[in-house]
Amino acid sequence: MDIDYKALIENIFDGLYLVDKDRSIIYWNQVAETITGYRSEEVVGRRCRDNILVHVDEDGQSLCHGRCPLQATIQDGAFRDAEVYLQHKDGHRVPVWVRAAPLHDTEGNIIGGAELFTDLSASNAITTKVNELEKLSFLDSTTQMANRRYLEMELHNRIAEKNRYGAGFGIVFMDVDFFKRVNDDYGHDVGDRVLKAVARTFMNTARPSDLMGRWGGEEFVGILKRVNEEGLRSAAERVRSLVEKSNIRENGLTLKVTVSIGGTLANPRDTADSIIKRADSLLYRSKENGRNCCTIG
Repeated sequence: MDIDYKALIENIFDGLYLVDKDRSIIYWNQVAETITGYRSEEVVGRRCRDNILVHVDEDGQSLCHGRCPLQATIQDGAFRDAEVYLQHKDGHRVPVWVRAAPLHDTEGNIIGGAELFTDLSASNAITTKVNELEKLSFLDSTTQMANRRYLEMELHNRIAEKNRYGAGFGIVFMDVDFFKRVNDDYGHDVGDRVLKAVARTFMNTARPSDLMGRWGGEEFVGILKRVNEEGLRSAAERVRSLVEKSNIRENGLTLKVTVSIGGTLANPRDTADSIIKRADSLLYRSKENGRNCCTIG
């Protein structure tokens, strides 16, 4: 029986790439292209640590130099897996589950490594939500997120649910630091790319029950159900760190941005207006404290 193994490997559900002992990429399948945005011809021959996927953990700590699971597997031959965030070609972060395995020659010597990675961003759910919002005119056309109208409606629903059933929730209010400077220095097209990258990273850190949207300009709001203060702080810090460790490449330049965040839990006396105002004031406290930080209160 003849089996077309290459077609199978190209179209499995996971991204797959192979590297030699120096971690130079020798193979990159079609699913890897879909998940990362990089075509095979853009990466084959380059080393995976050379500013391509730029893997970080959930705290934003780099894994490419000294903490790379694939590098460790090539060194000792052990299989490894980990949940990490890779950087898409467009600049946003994508959560993936990676599994590293050694490659051997016919004599059993390790000659490189293989990494499978699964997209954990619930992209199908995001696509479904985008389609729903688009039909209802609740979609922000630039970022493909919920717009302010939908966020306000959802806030009123969450307040009503809290008052009736005691269902708690929290919100995070996020602003891109020095965004006017980005538009002034690079133009509005690049500014839109920054907004899209930040928005996608924000959405990719969310649970299915959370709603992330664009409030206006460079401001974003997240509504998180069933969360306590520690969980709210963790969610805010995660997106802050991932944005900080990401970048956008434009005409040979590398552009990095940061975000400031304010977060708060709903209290028994809150209205939709009061919780937004409190989160907004906490956001500006982050701005006053030097930006690129989170203030939860």
